[in-house]
Amino acid sequence: MKKRSLLARPVVTLLTCMTLVAPAIAGCTAAEPSQEQERVLRVGTLYGSNDDSYFRQQYTDVFEVLNDNITIEIVPAIDQSEYQYYDYTQKEQPEQPDQLESVKKMLTGDNPVDVIIGDVSTMRSLIQENMLKQLDPLIAEDKFDTSDIVPTVLDGIKDIGDNSIYALTPTFSSSALFYNKAIFQKAGVEPPVDGSTWDDIFDKARRVTSGEGKDQIYGISLNQWGSDAFYDAQTYAAPLQLRTYDEKAEKMTVDNDSWEKVWSTISKLARDKVLAGQDAMNNNSGAPEVFNPFQGNLFMEGRAAMVIADYGYVTRLINDNKYAEKNEKFNPVEWDVVTPPVHQEKPGVGGNVYLSNLMAINSSAQNSDDAWEFIKFLNGEEWAKIRARSSYELVSRKSYIKPKEGLDYNIGAFYALKPIPPMNMNQYQLYQKMPNLWQVDQVGQKYFKQVLDNKKTPKEALAEWQKEGDEMLLKLQKDPKASFEDKLQ
Repeated sequence: MKKRSLLARPVVTLLTCMTLVAPAIAGCTAAEPSQEQERVLRVGTLYGSNDDSYFRQQYTDVFEVLNDNITIEIVPAIDQSEYQYYDYTQKEQPEQPDQLESVKKMLTGDNPVDVIIGDVSTMRSLIQENMLKQLDPLIAEDKFDTSDIVPTVLDGIKDIGDNSIYALTPTFSSSALFYNKAIFQKAGVEPPVDGSTWDDIFDKARRVTSGEGKDQIYGISLNQWGSDAFYDAQTYAAPLQLRTYDEKAEKMTVDNDSWEKVWSTISKLARDKVLAGQDAMNNNSGAPEVFNPFQGNLFMEGRAAMVIADYGYVTRLINDNKYAEKNEKFNPVEWDVVTPPVHQEKPGVGGNVYLSNLMAINSSAQNSDDAWEFIKFLNGEEWAKIRARSSYELVSRKSYIKPKEGLDYNIGAFYALKPIPPMNMNQYQLYQKMPNLWQVDQVGQKYFKQVLDNKKTPKEALAEWQKEGDEMLLKLQKDPKASFEDKLQ
């Protein structure tokens, strides 16, 4: 491979220059003019529009300034600006392009993209069709350091490449279990710890649940908004990789012991008001005339002892506590985090890790050298140092993951568990083919409510969902655009 010294100028120096006026930037970058030929690096994204300024600020501007002989072109697989004027109130909607097929078109033809940035599902499909370049040889040749990449991220990357590396990502998002220290202390219950099982956490949740009405303290919320218990069951089941239907959406797969255990567990917790659901949002903690900026945030209101939330929730809690400290009507929450609960059958799995900015090289790239330099830079230490300031994502390099604002909380909880292995089924493609497939899940919600209302046992409800869902799937196989509005009543 042809070697280039593309990143000779330190990023810190560049950032200093970029804060000055344009002439100063020119002076800063002109000290070492490149003698190499002008080149174009084509970067493909899943979606985009005619305004790519945000994407460029996030990923390409610094690289272009450091490499003034390289021009980056952004190429979206699906141009969303083409659809912004459609009337979405009309019953008949324009057919959306197939995402995967649109990506494949970008990777082939006379002028293919060199780099593709996408999610796990897309990358896995492209790897299986030999459309991406394996990065392991390049990593070894350039001695690119991957030892500092968070293991959960590297494991997730290798999972989609059958233990080989085909992509890297500079950032990731994940969730953790937040807990209110004061509630546990008052109840005399030991707070949760890393590696706890769902059974452990639900037991603690029961023991700290108390009160009723607006004074109700729920043991746990499976997300920060207090969602419907039906979707909480999906969250609980996710690490077990239980399917609603098979890979081709031809047959339901819910009438079994595994789903029965999931529905039994979650429905009982919801009925006993251990699990915070939509009813929790209706019990306001203060009089209607009192302004409450934390309305609906059960954890910050002190009405949920534990909550599973993503990394961005840290910033929200910090800001909310600052407000509460200045306002005598509200109390700050003393909190910490531990790893999300795990199933005994899947120890160490369940980190809710999302790798949405995976960067890979097209097997047919015309400019694979610059493509690798681009990926190396965005996944290197200097870039991690810059992106570590993000409020909503974590950088993939462990050395730069630190608690915010000098606080002392268990930051490792966000990356200690292994990610849930990817399924082969491309859910997006199924929804492209059958736009009303979501209604099959909605019917399941109807049956779950019957369980909550003690009208059916979980086993009975799942058997009926299986039967009705099979009928719906059969109809969708014959007519992919079939609708089932009547079944949702």
